[in-house]
Amino acid sequence: MEKMQQVVGRARAAFRSGRSRPLEFRIQQLKALERMVQEKEKEILAALKADLNKCGYNAYSHEILGVLGELALTIEKLPSWAAPQPVKKNLLTLRDEAYIGYEPLGVVLVIGAWNYPFVLVMQPLIGAIAAGNAVVVKPSEVSENTARLVAELLPQYLDKELYPVVTGGVPETTELLTQRFDHILYTGNTAVGKIVMAAAAKHLTPVTLELGGKSPCYIDKDCDLAVACRRITWGKYMNCGQTCIAPDYILCDPSIQSKVVENIKATLKEFYGEDVKSSPDYERIVNQRHFKRVKSLLEGQKIAHGGETDEASCFIAPTILTDVSPESKVMEEEIFGPVLPIVPVKSVEEAIEFINGREKPLALYVFSNNKQLIKRVISETSSGGVTGNDVIMHFFLSTLPFGGVGHSGMGAYHGKHSFETFSHRRACLIKDLKMESTNKMRYPPGSQKKVDWAKFFLLKRFNKARIGLFVLALLGVVAAVMIK
Repeated sequence: MEKMQQVVGRARAAFRSGRSRPLEFRIQQLKALERMVQEKEKEILAALKADLNKCGYNAYSHEILGVLGELALTIEKLPSWAAPQPVKKNLLTLRDEAYIGYEPLGVVLVIGAWNYPFVLVMQPLIGAIAAGNAVVVKPSEVSENTARLVAELLPQYLDKELYPVVTGGVPETTELLTQRFDHILYTGNTAVGKIVMAAAAKHLTPVTLELGGKSPCYIDKDCDLAVACRRITWGKYMNCGQTCIAPDYILCDPSIQSKVVENIKATLKEFYGEDVKSSPDYERIVNQRHFKRVKSLLEGQKIAHGGETDEASCFIAPTILTDVSPESKVMEEEIFGPVLPIVPVKSVEEAIEFINGREKPLALYVFSNNKQLIKRVISETSSGGVTGNDVIMHFFLSTLPFGGVGHSGMGAYHGKHSFETFSHRRACLIKDLKMESTNKMRYPPGSQKKVDWAKFFLLKRFNKARIGLFVLALLGVVAAVMIK
């Protein structure tokens, strides 16, 4: 407990010193982080290989590329993001200065996830630094090699007091959560998300929770199945299915189920060859505990493809399940592995009803040649994000907020949304001490005449381009005289 108090205390003292607030300092720290990623690329790739068996190409594209892109965008746009944002004024404030100022929240906590252990720590960290905060970084202990590397590298490049790294497992995280933070961003499962939120509530600390859930994928009969299944296969089996926004299950008409299976099988062969186990592009389940959990989901299921496992290497082959019952075990929890159930539905109406009968997912996917059908599914369901005729790609567009809703999370980040998540939008109004007579309508004693003038000034809508500020100011003077 004492160690965590010291870490957070030093970070808060560093924040209170004010050195994280200047824009120049923030950009300098972001550039240092960019230099770290570039200079230590080999070490980062090696850690990802050790944790998740990610080959260099996949590790770079899945983790490093996104971080470098986020850094480049933030460094370029930060001056405009952080600038005061003028707001529209009413007749009573025409002469005043009114704007939204962005100020840092203070000391924030970022708790990363093990499935993408580098990018899911770095992207929130970028936003928190950009907003001017101190940041306590807690990488996931499950991906131990990446966690160790992050703890080793960050102090070499960033301010050690403002951006400390805490490593360890459940006991350390539990202790950390007893401390007071000004914001917590957690990426992980719903059960732990509830624990994080309960701990934050004791200090009235706001949270951003990036959770998960069972992200559905509806395939319409009017669809190019070859293209749809190639895109679904890529998103489902990348990182061995350990992606929070991977398509969790497929909903489709029974008449196209066999065609979907055949197209996915053909794509798997195209992606990973005849022997998927020897493919350098196919990752592994992160550890034995998760291997056993995912393997248990296959029990009693109709396996249309795959199903092979090797506990020693935590290998589970890309697997397709057909005619899956909505009540089966594999449909109860997020799979988070290379197992793809297909649940037959007879219409888009039935698919929508199925989706709405469950917790709101982090992502939702729809494939159809009919754009109106896609928009109907979007309008009649709810999810954190949605992509039509593809999977996962909304994650890579930084102008879109990435986050969940309901059980799949709350709050969002990426790009400017990260900056705003870690900033307080402060309402600022600056007046002068002149024209005091115009304020008489709000001072006692009250009268109907004052109310009528207040209604005029506050409720009327004018085209300022036509009337001009002079006329509006004149109205203010007239009102002051009349009231007097």
